[in-house]
Amino acid sequence: MEEEYRILVTGADGQLGSELRRLLGDRALYAGRSVLDLTDADAVGAFMRKHRFAYVVNCAAYTAVDRAEEEKLQCAAANVDIPENLARLADELDYRIIHVSTDYVFDGRSCVPYTEADKPSPVSVYGATKRKGETALLGLAPTSMIIRTGWLYSSHSRNFVKTILGKLREGATIRVVCDQIGTPTYAADLAAFIVMAIDSHWTGGIFNFSDEGVASWYDFAVAIAEEAGLDGKIIPVTTKEYVTAAARPQYSVLDKTKVKATYGITIPHWRTSLRACMNILEL
Repeated sequence: MEEEYRILVTGADGQLGSELRRLLGDRALYAGRSVLDLTDADAVGAFMRKHRFAYVVNCAAYTAVDRAEEEKLQCAAANVDIPENLARLADELDYRIIHVSTDYVFDGRSCVPYTEADKPSPVSVYGATKRKGETALLGLAPTSMIIRTGWLYSSHSRNFVKTILGKLREGATIRVVCDQIGTPTYAADLAAFIVMAIDSHWTGGIFNFSDEGVASWYDFAVAIAEEAGLDGKIIPVTTKEYVTAAARPQYSVLDKTKVKATYGITIPHWRTSLRACMNILEL
C-alpha cells in the first residue's frame, strides 16, 4: 500500500522548502523540479490524484527578478500557471493551499507599511506575475491562504546573506543600495508560521508575514558584516547609481497586524533572526 502524506511542499529545494523539510520531516512529501513539473497541468492532475493531501504549501516560484524582464514566459509559467494548476484541483480533491507571494506586488510609493487591503501595483514582470498568480488562486480556490513576504534569506541556497559574506571574505568592495526599504526575513521564521497555521485554525485570505523592523539593503549588508565580525568596505549607493533590468519598489515594508491578531503570534526582529542564521552559517 502506498504511503499517504498529509502535506505536499512544492519548490522543496529552495530556501523556504528546505526549512519546511526540517520542521515537517516525514509528515510531508517534498516535490522539487526533479519530482514533478508543476507547470504541466496533466502531470499535476495525475500526481495529485495519486496521493492524498490535506494541504499543499506552494513555495515554487520564478524569483530571478532581473532575468524575468527577458524570460517573461518562463516567469509566468512558474508564478501564474503553477498556482492555477494546483487551484483547479483543490475543490475536487479537497485540499487547502498555502501559497507564498511577495512584497513586490506593490509599487513602493507608500511611506507607511502595506496592509493586505492595499491595492497591488507591481513595477516588474516578476511582481506582475506573482500578482496574477494570487488572483488566479483566489478565483479558483477562494479559501486558500496567500502569504506575502519579502527579502527572504536562510542558511540554504543562494541569497543576499551568503553573497555578502562571500564578498566580505574575499575583501571585495561592496556597493549596496541604500534607498530601497523593506524587512529582511529569515525563511525559518516563515516556515515556523506556516507549520503553525497548518496545525492551528484555518483562515483563508491574504496575510503579510515578514520579520519585525525596517532596513535598507545597505543596513542589511552592514548588519551581516557586524554579525560575522568581518571588516569590509560597504558603500551605500542610490537606486539610480545601481542600475538593474527590473524596477524594485522603493518601500515594501509589510504591516503584520492581521497575521498577529489572527494567530496570536510574536514575530522576532530581523536582526535577532539574522544572528540565528549566522550562527548556523558559522558552524
